[in-house]
Amino acid sequence: MAVSVRMDPLLEKELELAAKRQGITKSQFIVDAVERALGRRDPAQLLHQVQEEVADYKVSSKPAPPSPLQTSLREKYAAQQSDYEAFLRTRKPS
Repeated sequence: MAVSVRMDPLLEKELELAAKRQGITKSQFIVDAVERALGRRDPAQLLHQVQEEVADYKVSSKPAPPSPLQTSLREKYAAQQSDYEAFLRTRKPS
């Protein structure tokens, strides 16, 4: 079934660019957006469904524990934030 939609030329250009970034047609982009808006397509649910079908394990709704790399990065980030806050305290107000 064909549907015609009138929209602002700038919005149409934005639509065209977004569809191009995803490698799909404008029509498919619009269909996807309508399906999501109607609740027929939940990206998170689709992801879990695919993971359960492909993986040898069940996908848990609980977050995974952080990896050593994540822990290390979080610690470095916290230290940088602390250093920056200390720097700001030592600056004289202008």
